[in-house]
Amino acid sequence: MPTTLITNIASLVTNDPSQGDGSPLGLIENAAVVIEDDHIAWVGPTAKAPQADETHDAQGQAAIPGFVDSHSHLLFAGDRTQEFNARMSGRAYSAGGIRTTVAATRAATDAELEANLTHYLAEALRQGTTTFETKSGYGLNTEDESRALRIAAAHTDEVTYLGAHIVSPDYAEDPAAYVDLVTGEMLDACAPHARWIDVFCEKGAFDGDQARAILTAGKAKGLHPRIHANQLSYGPGVQLAVELDAASADHCTHLTDADVDALAQGNTVATLLPGAEFSTRAEWPDARRLLDAGATVALSTDCNPGSSFTSSVPFCIALAVRDMGMTPDEAIWSATAGGAAALRRTDVGYVREGARADLALLAAPSHVHLAYRPGVPLVSAVWQRGVRVR
Repeated sequence: MPTTLITNIASLVTNDPSQGDGSPLGLIENAAVVIEDDHIAWVGPTAKAPQADETHDAQGQAAIPGFVDSHSHLLFAGDRTQEFNARMSGRAYSAGGIRTTVAATRAATDAELEANLTHYLAEALRQGTTTFETKSGYGLNTEDESRALRIAAAHTDEVTYLGAHIVSPDYAEDPAAYVDLVTGEMLDACAPHARWIDVFCEKGAFDGDQARAILTAGKAKGLHPRIHANQLSYGPGVQLAVELDAASADHCTHLTDADVDALAQGNTVATLLPGAEFSTRAEWPDARRLLDAGATVALSTDCNPGSSFTSSVPFCIALAVRDMGMTPDEAIWSATAGGAAALRRTDVGYVREGARADLALLAAPSHVHLAYRPGVPLVSAVWQRGVRVR
């Protein structure tokens, strides 16, 4: 198998405390990495690097694991520019705008949906995202939900069935019948294309009992739960996530002490999505509170056309450091290893022997510049599965 040596890395984030400085980031100064086929074969100081078939000189740039974006909504058509403009002019955000995207998505062809998906995936890849999860949720009928997942499954293993995004407009007068559809015919059609099941547990969407029924039905079909929880108000979402061993509870903006304790004591990752708070002018999640309690935190983009239309993990890192109480080290860990934990993966989000060879070089001497220089396109090179893609 061909090997590639990346050498002269000023500072390498490995996320492996057994390496380098022994911190959670496992920082190695003056580092080198050897890629063999699609995985990491060796990590250490440049002075001890073995020979390889090809060499890439990082020239004093920093390197990090590829970002793991564990929450996005990329199967959609149209946009919601007018809604955003109105919101920035004073109108409050609510979940109802999803219906606009549902109408556009239903009207789109498969080719149009796939072109939109691949456009945003390429955009994210240029910014260092090498692993991503994406959801359905803009079809809200059996045909459109299943085709969205089928299209997504051609581009990622991390596909989430979100028929329970909101109650379909077709069932506005009979939400119970829609829950029956989501847990019955629609689930049967969608489960073969997905790994996960999700539900928006929130006022204006699904209550705790409905969310439990939906996630339990998904588990019975072999899908593992994750949940949109406690975004717009206090509610049962976080407690339900921990009860059902959901991989992640996402948003986590409005938390009681009991919610924080449950996340700290359980296996469910608290995934924070600062792009949504930025775009809706909502209250910021308190990452410091979660971290100090011992909860595992992930950072993700929530890329969607309504409430967080960004594919930039570096932007979310800068927001988390500036407005959510995270240190730069905590933010980079949460956007890489934290995202991997939210997907229950150990092969991505790390730079260590045997991990998938996903790396990003930064046009900066340290990962701290991702927060220090917000808005600056610092990612200069990207390897995904051992192949340089930028």
